[in-house]
Amino acid sequence: MAKKILISDPTLRDGNHAVRHQLSREAFIAYCQAAEAARVPIIEVGHGNGLGASSMLVGECRLTDDEILTVTREHLKNTRLGIHVIPGFCTIKKDLSRAVELGVDLFRVASHCTEADITDRHIHYVRQAGKEAWGILMMSHMATPATLLEEAKKMESYGAEAIVIMDSAGAYFPDDVKERISTLVNGLSIPVGFHGHNNLGMAVINSVAAVNEGATIIDGTIRGFGAGAGNTQLEVLVAVFERLGFETGIDLYKILDAADIAEKEFNPVAPSISPLSIVSGLAGVFSGFAKPVAQAAKDYQVDPRDIFFGLGKRNAVAGQESLIIEVARDLAEKNAAALKG
Repeated sequence: MAKKILISDPTLRDGNHAVRHQLSREAFIAYCQAAEAARVPIIEVGHGNGLGASSMLVGECRLTDDEILTVTREHLKNTRLGIHVIPGFCTIKKDLSRAVELGVDLFRVASHCTEADITDRHIHYVRQAGKEAWGILMMSHMATPATLLEEAKKMESYGAEAIVIMDSAGAYFPDDVKERISTLVNGLSIPVGFHGHNNLGMAVINSVAAVNEGATIIDGTIRGFGAGAGNTQLEVLVAVFERLGFETGIDLYKILDAADIAEKEFNPVAPSISPLSIVSGLAGVFSGFAKPVAQAAKDYQVDPRDIFFGLGKRNAVAGQESLIIEVARDLAEKNAAALKG
């Protein structure tokens, strides 16, 4: 019997990073209809950093959370509606309770890979509301497999019904994925998943490595639409899994149609592996930093590659966007001092 893989599609959430969180109402509707036709099991929507994140610090979203959840709920019947939740951006009283009211099916509650403690109250709230909650560990390359397991067990004890680790910087090679996924699969009693980014061109093969080690949940976005170099390309993932004999339940022709629709709706460009994306992956820096790093480099007249490596040395993580300016300013001052001799 073919092994079943549950595909979760964050095109309408991670993809919002690629257009500075400016996805339109029409784009949300068009992609919901395309994903529904292709039988995509779950789509995740919202600001790139999740529910409640729209702000001056990480970028203001074109639509409010209410508008996004209302319009996507209206256009999904069989495909489940998911959201990304980071405690700190997302409050229980204002944001989570409203998402429950608006009919969100799946709450993916996320933290930095060593800070699972902050998800306790949010996961408990979601479960008590009768909804499904997963635990998400971001920037997982910054923790050892043993530490990841320790943090994942915390989330499991809070009520998480699955754990997904994110390669938020696109820094993994297959062996990195294998040792982390196998450790989690052997140490947890709930399903394990993987979310890849493509900075070093490894997203699809890393996803295959995860499945071979026992992961049963894989994230992928249409045309790879996502932060930085983009995510694991969904239509490629579906085709590869079909070739390898894994069952996703997704209609191949329809998901290829969705890729064509997305190309029109999500213009100007789908993400690609730019020289700066490669540096981001090598430095192990959050893929969502690509656009603010490019802007800071322009503002301070410094090399964006130096900013990425500087952020990597400081172990910068998502939500620490202010560090980008700090690193760029330090580099500018250092360069000016060097010129003076």
